[in-house]
Amino acid sequence: MARTITVEGMSCGGCEENVENALRDLPGVSDAEADNETGNVTVEGDATDEEISTAVEDAGYTPKV
Repeated sequence: MARTITVEGMSCGGCEENVENALRDLPGVSDAEADNETGNVTVEGDATDEEISTAVEDAGYTPKV
């Protein structure tokens, strides 16, 4: 299942990579694609909203799930 969430605080390609890597490390996430220009991240998999939010917060960003 794919879903798109908004993540505040991404301002560059490095930020995109940080968020993507944090999400890809989650069990149940098969892929994550971040875009700092739109502030959106597309997450593929069945991780819960809570797991996704925690991973994004732990990476230093603010999720809007």
